[in-house]
Amino acid sequence: MGVMEQVGDMAIATAREYLTFRLDHEEFGIDILKVQEIRGYEPPTRIANAPNFIKGVVNLRGTIVPIVDMRLKFQCSKAEYNSFTVVIILNLKNRVVGIVVDSVSDVMEIPPDSVKPRPDMDSIIDSSCITGLGSVGGRMLILLDIETLMSSPDMGLVSAGE
Repeated sequence: MGVMEQVGDMAIATAREYLTFRLDHEEFGIDILKVQEIRGYEPPTRIANAPNFIKGVVNLRGTIVPIVDMRLKFQCSKAEYNSFTVVIILNLKNRVVGIVVDSVSDVMEIPPDSVKPRPDMDSIIDSSCITGLGSVGGRMLILLDIETLMSSPDMGLVSAGE
């Protein structure tokens, strides 16, 4: 799970940094290296026939960025927009995508020995998009492979040629 660092003849797994955010009552973590910026929520321009979890697009300094409401994608009980609602702008391979979350918590360094394997159970989230469960100071984080999640076919964000 962690980044491998070469020390002499031994490879040592080092802690990774995750940006943590809340959706409803759950806390998630994504690799901080995928995060470009965090912005306040502004209503995007709707796109006809887009899935309901794609709120639309915004123009971010000349780049058209699709905005995915993670609360709708993960079928949370409610999707309220308030002063805590933020958009995390992600830089994934050759695509920029924004995700709407309830709030951003902090950046946490999670050592590999604090990450447990994902549970083998049915869930709204495709299990291949969960890299594991991180526990830090009594908090349990669902660690997402955000790149895999955003490039899954049901998201409709990446064409077959990409």
